[in-house]
Amino acid sequence: MSVDTPRRIVLLRHAKAEWSQDSDHERPLAERGRKDAPVAGRKLVDSGIALDLALCSTAARTRETWKLAVHEMPQRPRTVYEDRLYEASLGELIALINETPDDVHNLLVIGHNPGMHAAADALSESSEGDALSRMTRGGFPTAAFAVVEFTGSWKGVEHGVGKLVEYWTPND
Repeated sequence: MSVDTPRRIVLLRHAKAEWSQDSDHERPLAERGRKDAPVAGRKLVDSGIALDLALCSTAARTRETWKLAVHEMPQRPRTVYEDRLYEASLGELIALINETPDDVHNLLVIGHNPGMHAAADALSESSEGDALSRMTRGGFPTAAFAVVEFTGSWKGVEHGVGKLVEYWTPND
């Protein structure tokens, strides 16, 4: 694949989780989250993005979000469960994205806030339509996703590398 071929990073925040006395890492999805996750999966399919690789946090709520979302997809990408996504900072998220193999065209990252919102904002120099202003106004609610498009290698992903081409929330 040429480095001039557009690549996409899809940043998906886990769906709504239960508040629990258990460890934060093991919190399951709430009823609303179990409804929103498949809707996010269908919306990803509708967007026409053929995902090659999914990096998913090992937290229970992200694994459950992914299980429900991917069930809606006719073609399922290779999935890697990544401990480093749990509570990842912006710098850690970018470092993980930089490790993406060159043969990956479209990458999905399923994780947590504030990291997902920070990454979408930091990586996007501009946006199509009002996507960036909507994301800035509305925050990055559970089950929301942002799609950042860029050209170049994964190793070159850094602040302002791309364009926010889509932003979706379950309220859209």
